[in-house]
Amino acid sequence: MDDDEKRFYPDYLFEILIVVVFLMALLVVLAMTFPQEMGRRIVLSTPFQPKPEWYFLWLFELLKYFPGRTAFIGTVVLPITFMTALIMIPSIDKRGRRKAVVVIGGIYLLFLIFTIIPLVN
Repeated sequence: MDDDEKRFYPDYLFEILIVVVFLMALLVVLAMTFPQEMGRRIVLSTPFQPKPEWYFLWLFELLKYFPGRTAFIGTVVLPITFMTALIMIPSIDKRGRRKAVVVIGGIYLLFLIFTIIPLVN
């Protein structure tokens, strides 16, 4: 059989498997040589401080401003208001759009501020 009559099985399959095994071995060697640290460092002598991911920081910060019985306002009412305002933007009349954009822009500026505050502290 000459080179023009190479078939996928077993000729090309064997070549592909050799390349795959070589690349996997190279990947394992690199991973063992340069290990990456995973997750946050845990210091057991300090008290546990839960911290959410960045996209929930604004909601976590609202809990500080609405403690106890008012937590419902900060965790349910305000987020629903934010989302409703965002959804309603296209349906606002063109004459009142400038005022609505200012109000909604202010709401989302607060969203950004509440996200940045915990990152700075």
